[in-house]
Amino acid sequence: MKGRQVAIAVTVALAAALAWVVFVGLPKRYGNSARPAPSFSPFSSSPSASTSTSGRTIKAKLFYIAGDGTHLTSVERDVAYGDGTLEQAREIVAAQIAAVPDPLVSPVPEGTTLRALFITDRGDAYVDLSGPIASGHPGGVTNEMLTVYAIVDVLTTNLPSVSAVQILVDGRQVDTLAGHVDLRRPLEKNTALIE
Repeated sequence: MKGRQVAIAVTVALAAALAWVVFVGLPKRYGNSARPAPSFSPFSSSPSASTSTSGRTIKAKLFYIAGDGTHLTSVERDVAYGDGTLEQAREIVAAQIAAVPDPLVSPVPEGTTLRALFITDRGDAYVDLSGPIASGHPGGVTNEMLTVYAIVDVLTTNLPSVSAVQILVDGRQVDTLAGHVDLRRPLEKNTALIE
């Protein structure tokens, strides 16, 4: 009986340690950058070019709400060059969530910033966004799908080494942004939403 109690206590301690690593230690492990989040002018034709110290840019497909309001449309834009896949992923996400000029409509709520980004060896990207991605979200199934898949598709389309994306909010795993799309696991590209 005593041996079983010890085994249960050890199992509980290991589970608690694992939970701490996953839910508290994860944000520190996935590359929380010490540099401040870039700020962008909503009227800039190249919103992330100002973050590049070299001035180099790449062409990337970014996703915005299509005229029918139910799909995404891709727009090729200049994005600051990032040295390596991780830095390029950060530049692409920063460009995707930046404010955009008319007539483009962003699927990402205003005020959302990139807190951190990590890519695993398997090609899963973990994108940690600030609270407005959820608190500023207008809700609804279609709106939530457009927001989520703009982030997922911008990385999986532009970076072949990224196969799936999980969105985190303020350093934490969330069930959904607005009650509809399950964010508890990395999501693969969804081209059905792109017109």
